[in-house]
Order: sequence, then structure tokens, then C-alpha cells
Amino acid sequence: MKKSYSAHLALAAKILLLALTIVGAMRYAAYCGNPPPAFQPGEKLAYSIRWGVIPAGSAEMRVMPIKAVNGVDSYHFVLTASSNSVIDVFYKVRDRIDAFVDTDLSHSTLYRKKQQEGGSRRDIEVSFDWEKQTTTYTNFGKSKKAVPIEPGTFDPLGIFYYIRSVDMKENDVIVRPATDGKKIVSATASVSSKETVSVPAGSFEAFLLESELKHVGGEFKKAKDTELKVWLTADHRKIPVKVQIGNFVGELISAEDTGDFNGNP
Repeated sequence: MKKSYSAHLALAAKILLLALTIVGAMRYAAYCGNPPPAFQPGEKLAYSIRWGVIPAGSAEMRVMPIKAVNGVDSYHFVLTASSNSVIDVFYKVRDRIDAFVDTDLSHSTLYRKKQQEGGSRRDIEVSFDWEKQTTTYTNFGKSKKAVPIEPGTFDPLGIFYYIRSVDMKENDVIVRPATDGKKIVSATASVSSKETVSVPAGSFEAFLLESELKHVGGEFKKAKDTELKVWLTADHRKIPVKVQIGNFVGELISAEDTGDFNGNP
């Protein structure tokens, strides 16, 4: 039982990080006038995580106040994830990611991750040197060799917010580079359909994005079911209301400050 929980909860921790394999972007559609923003500082999204019918934990995504990173005004995104008290007995998860992306949403400027998953501990920082077009991964102060990156590269969390900012339609295909500081990944995802999805926060018309995870490696390389599914509301906000991989499901339970900020929902 303990081994089974540990193996599957390792996958759950990856789900809670959401965007590692939604590494892509849509071509921009032409707008008439300026579209309302998909998000702004103050937005807070809360999720429940379950393994089948078993409650496993919770996660929260927040947009913090804009902050200067190396002189570049940047969005500050935060993702926290934790297992519940029952799961803690088998595989304790306490993760926090801080991602910084320039306010034009063109590339990442900094990425940090504090991770506790079972007996594993990490204190990671990924810095971006856009003059040299390299990124450097540091864990507990020990740096790895700098990795070359492509223009427009995002970190695993920042790219998710980028995707929320662009227009999309059924059958669009996603391709864009992302990095965790150790390697750069180019993956594909597709907008397969528009459908109604019900979660604790309500029922939403949503786009379904699907992607394979085998290219990521790690636990996913040997996993039987490596398909990631994400449902984003089919409006300008593209709020992620549901995430699924195998038997693990994350569902939106509450949302704050997610309107177009002009008095409309």
C-alpha cells in the first residue's frame, strides 16, 4: 500500500506543478480593440486534488504584485501544493513555485522552487541571462552548467499564464520552448474540443488541451498513462478549472479577482 501511494503521489506532485508539459503557445488572433486582460495581480485560484475518489491534497495559484527582476518589470506567479494529513503519512508534499515573467509575456525572468516530496528536498533557482541566451540551475546554492535557451523560452509555470493570455480555438496546436534550468523542452499540445465541465466551483464551457508527458522523463517516462488533460474556460480569462492525468484530478473550488475588471464576470 505504501509503495503504491508513493509511486502515484510522485505523479500527483507533478500534476500540481501543472505547466511543465503544456509547453506551447497559440498563434495570436487579431483583436478589434484591446482585449481585457486574462489575469491581473490579486487573482487567486484554489484547487482540490484527488486520486480517484480519494482526497489527496490541495493547490493554489496566485498572481502577486508586479516586481522588478534585474531591472525588468515582471509578473509574479505563485503555485503552492500540499498533500492532506492522511496522505502525509505515506508521501508528504509541500511545494512552492515562484515564477517571474516580463509584463509583455514574452519570456521568463526568474524561477524558484522549494520542494518537499516524500524524503526529497530541493531549493531551486533558475536564472535567465537573456544577453547570453542561457539559463542556470542552482539547487541549495550548487550550480549546474549553463544551458542554452531559445528566444521566448518560459519556465514551467510562467508558460501556463502565457497560454492563458492568447486566443485559441479548437484544433490549434501548441509548440513552444520551456525550461526547468536543466534542459530545454519543446512539446506539443492540442486544443481538442470545447465542452462543458463541472467542478466544485461550478459548470463552465471550457477548451480541452491534451498533451503527452513521456518526453519529460522522470516518473512520467515509465508511467502507464502519460496523457495530461487541462480544461481552460472558453473566454478571455482561460481559467484552468480542471487538470487530469491518469487517476489524479485537480478541480477548481474557488476563484477570486478573475473578472475582466470592468464590472463584467
